[in-house]
Amino acid sequence: MAEELELKAVVPDPSRTRERLKAAGAREVYRGMMRDRLFDSAGRLTAKGEVLRIRSYEPRGEPTHAMVGWKGPTLRSPDGYKLRQEIEYPTPDGATAARLLEALGYSVIRSIDRYVEIFSIAGATARLEWYPRMDVLMEIEGTPAAIESAVGQSGLPRSVFLADSLAAFVERYEARESHPAVVAEQDLGNATPSWLGL
Repeated sequence: MAEELELKAVVPDPSRTRERLKAAGAREVYRGMMRDRLFDSAGRLTAKGEVLRIRSYEPRGEPTHAMVGWKGPTLRSPDGYKLRQEIEYPTPDGATAARLLEALGYSVIRSIDRYVEIFSIAGATARLEWYPRMDVLMEIEGTPAAIESAVGQSGLPRSVFLADSLAAFVERYEARESHPAVVAEQDLGNATPSWLGL
């Protein structure tokens, strides 16, 4: 079982942040849609703070692939990073994996869709995330030293990187804006997604 350490930040100017990363030697490893489907059965996993999900990657012009994953409750590491236990494995067919989970009594309880650009930098993974309607976020994963190095290369102040959940970023967005955040494309209605034209 792996441990995942991460920080997240709101990115006011994604183009500038992307250019800062590239200038620092970041290598783009993925660009396209990333869709999460979270599963539960009678709320048992949610009650324990656990997540069971299928994450599908839809790169432009290439075949879709997916990861099946479980995450333990959200914790804080002693040095202040978001910390979760994690088990993941790849599957070429997310739809078949979903049918398996449904046969075991699980059903989709939440959808999260975003366009992402993923970079490898300084031993960390930095991911820019455009949601249907919300702030653009950057998530950085890795060891503490790698995370801090990538944060420094991003050009964003260290103080904006938090060990908070996506839900906390949604709450802050909605407290600031006059409309709700939208993290699932199906809830966007006829509105234009934030990533259109990228």
